[in-house]
Amino acid sequence: MSANIITTEDLMEFKIELLDGIKELLNNQQGNQNRKWLKSPEVRELLGISPGTLQNLRINGTIPYTKVGGVLYYDYHDIMEVMEKNRVHNKF
Repeated sequence: MSANIITTEDLMEFKIELLDGIKELLNNQQGNQNRKWLKSPEVRELLGISPGTLQNLRINGTIPYTKVGGVLYYDYHDIMEVMEKNRVHNKF
């Protein structure tokens, strides 16, 4: 079994790659917040729900939406309001 030697340069390169990856993830998360309208796949990913669950939320009026030319759009701030209104506070 051969030994690998890790240099300071290797560690610096790893650090830069790691920070770039973290920045990219954060930018992707914040990307939805900067947009007013989200499509169904983006909402499902944001909430971690299935297409059927999103459809149920539309049907029962939990999440408002706009339909333009067969495409459903959701206001990001409306979704965040629904999340805040449905927050459960445990009393221990």
